[in-house]
Amino acid sequence: MPSFPSEFEEKIVEAVSKVSRSVVNISTVQFVRDHFFNLYPISGIGSGVAVDSLGHIVTNHHVVAGSREVVVTTYSGARYEGWVVGVDPATDIAVVKARAEDVQPAELGDSDALQVGQLAIAIGNPFGFLLRGGPTVTIGVISALNRYIRLEDGRVYENLIQTDAAINPGNSGGPLIDTTGRVIGINTAMISQAQGIGFAVPVNTVKMIFDDLIRFGRVIRPWLGIVGMDVTKEVARYYGLGVDRGVLVVRVVPDGPAAEAEIEEGDVIVSIDGVRISGIHDLQDIIKKKGVGSQIEVLLKRGEFEGVAKVMLAEAPT
Repeated sequence: MPSFPSEFEEKIVEAVSKVSRSVVNISTVQFVRDHFFNLYPISGIGSGVAVDSLGHIVTNHHVVAGSREVVVTTYSGARYEGWVVGVDPATDIAVVKARAEDVQPAELGDSDALQVGQLAIAIGNPFGFLLRGGPTVTIGVISALNRYIRLEDGRVYENLIQTDAAINPGNSGGPLIDTTGRVIGINTAMISQAQGIGFAVPVNTVKMIFDDLIRFGRVIRPWLGIVGMDVTKEVARYYGLGVDRGVLVVRVVPDGPAAEAEIEEGDVIVSIDGVRISGIHDLQDIIKKKGVGSQIEVLLKRGEFEGVAKVMLAEAPT
């Protein structure tokens, strides 16, 4: 007796079909020196997704980092020379460009509207022209949102989407999509010690930095110029701070914006532009929304005294 796909299965198939021609394989070659200063090539492989009609492809920074050669292989198996337009190590996002004629831009969704438990589909093209049949597809759910992870090499990523859809290294840079075929994230990392845990950069993060990567080759971020730590009740009691929330300034970068405004180590940042902050993440979220060259008013507590420092934000050093 013949079996027919269910309505649910048809929805998944349609979503995958919608984005398949947007997903590409990215192969790279970088040259490294051995202990005798001899150069030799190392090949890398990953995935990417076309996002506009101008040939721009979003992938991971670590897929193309240090590459001297980039080759983009499309759904049809056609191969094109590519080049890196811009990279952002902080989010592990990069933009590659190729004059590929047989790809179509993917539709971008809204990652702010995601809910834990909804279906997620991870797509990649880890084998390029080696295997026929199109991209690799795995299905799971959104396990968590706004995840913070620190990798073994010290890299830290914030606000990630966590999914149990299987993601392998060759799928890095490929899209995470919803059941309508819209891109909701870019697959980026998998903790090697854990099973069934994958991560993706939210597509709204990609939207925020995309124009900077195209125009400048990097992301222009505002910078306060401090190293801080969360003020908790325990920290406040130990240091006698007089406030139990905020950011304790641990270090002021010489000649940075905070130093120019005479902010000192030991100061507690209580609010910015009248918005109370509970810790370092609140501070970072506020600063991210400002532009380079913006002036902010920082309410400080220094011992028994409170005062306002006017700080002109600068571009964060790379």
